[in-house]
Amino acid sequence: MAGQTGVFSFRNAFQSFLNRIIEACLFIARMFQIIQQKKYRFKLNRDTNMLNKKSSFIKRVCTGFCISIFSLSVIAQVANPSSGAKAPAPRMRIVIPVTPKSPEVLPDNKVIFRMMAPSAKTVSVSIFGDWLVAGSAITENMTKNDTGLWTVTLGPLKPEFYGYKFVIDGASVLDPNNLQIRRDWLGNESVLLVPGKESDLYFVKNVPAGTLSKVWYESPVIGLRRRMCVYTPPGYEKGTDEYPVLYLLHGGFNDEDTWSSMGRVNVIMDNLIAQGKAKPMIIVMTNGNSDQAAASFDSYTVTLPFTQAVSAPGGSNGLFEASLVKDVIPFIEASYRVLKNRENRAIIGYSMGGGQTFKITVNNPDTFGYIGLLGAGVGSATPEVEKQMETLKSSNPILYWVACGVDDPLAYNNTKTLVELLKKYNFKYFYKESSGGHNWPNWRIFFSECVPVFFK
Repeated sequence: MAGQTGVFSFRNAFQSFLNRIIEACLFIARMFQIIQQKKYRFKLNRDTNMLNKKSSFIKRVCTGFCISIFSLSVIAQVANPSSGAKAPAPRMRIVIPVTPKSPEVLPDNKVIFRMMAPSAKTVSVSIFGDWLVAGSAITENMTKNDTGLWTVTLGPLKPEFYGYKFVIDGASVLDPNNLQIRRDWLGNESVLLVPGKESDLYFVKNVPAGTLSKVWYESPVIGLRRRMCVYTPPGYEKGTDEYPVLYLLHGGFNDEDTWSSMGRVNVIMDNLIAQGKAKPMIIVMTNGNSDQAAASFDSYTVTLPFTQAVSAPGGSNGLFEASLVKDVIPFIEASYRVLKNRENRAIIGYSMGGGQTFKITVNNPDTFGYIGLLGAGVGSATPEVEKQMETLKSSNPILYWVACGVDDPLAYNNTKTLVELLKKYNFKYFYKESSGGHNWPNWRIFFSECVPVFFK
């Protein structure tokens, strides 16, 4: 204690000494200020100028000296705090974790997947293929390093818009390092977009972009307030032009979000319009399930009479088909700047939506000038179907566009039946067969090739 008291006494004395020096310097500076104020008492300008220079120089020296002494005083206090002073609290450090890059697409289209899971025993990655074909998904086990990081390199992969998930000790999870996801009826998937000619239209580019809106409307036919997605082309909001309309229908188990989430319709349209390959148009994507108001996670609770419910997920009871013509089209034509005639209306559907498209067009033959069925067709050429096709032909549709994958187990035979009817009744039609099956890689391509020939 005696040693500490001696140290504190010395420090206090040193501090008092510094204070006295500062006071003396301030006094000297004040004296020079008084001298400067009385400089006009001198008669000779030469003496006055000399006094100005001397007083200014001395004042700068004193000021600098005072600042130096004050700095030493502060340093002394910081270096030797008093016994009652508290040490400054340590600054809070924000540690940003380093996340692995995943997926990483290499120049040769090989892809590196990374997953940090130090406690996991097994980790694999699955890239999804045709949901109807067993074993079509690519699944590979990943390798763990000494930091707990699991990695695997796949490919080269062909250009495509893929979905994938990790499987950690049997549990399927999204990639936490990838913010991009898509949603199908099978659930959410992390997104992998591999570049190339085949997938070029699926990339967002520096081109004018349209607007994708989620719009609620009243449906008296179904008895619900329902939701649709509406794409308006670049420049719509600030312009005055009227546009043709494409009504785009989804497949079974899907909803109004599917064409934009899985089909990338808005991105494809922006690129096609920018390239001059497609005419600017409004695209209406409805919910084809008459027992839903909207996608399940965005909908209010719906209670319907038993007779109004569909028989199974993905089924149809005819209410949606009637609602499209009586509710949706009038709403669009009252709410948007559109061309209101059959020559400027088109309808396209895949899978279940293709079946709905067929029913809507044969029952309303004067409504649509352009018709597209993707992965859909006619079960059999019954007398009723023959009569419907004959009635539709009398309205002379501008173009009937049909496409299907040759490996499609659900639609290929039905598609071939439809094509034979189109031939029989001398429709102006186009038919495309591709490899692959009942899946989104086909439907995205079909859409990208169909839209450019509509409204031309």
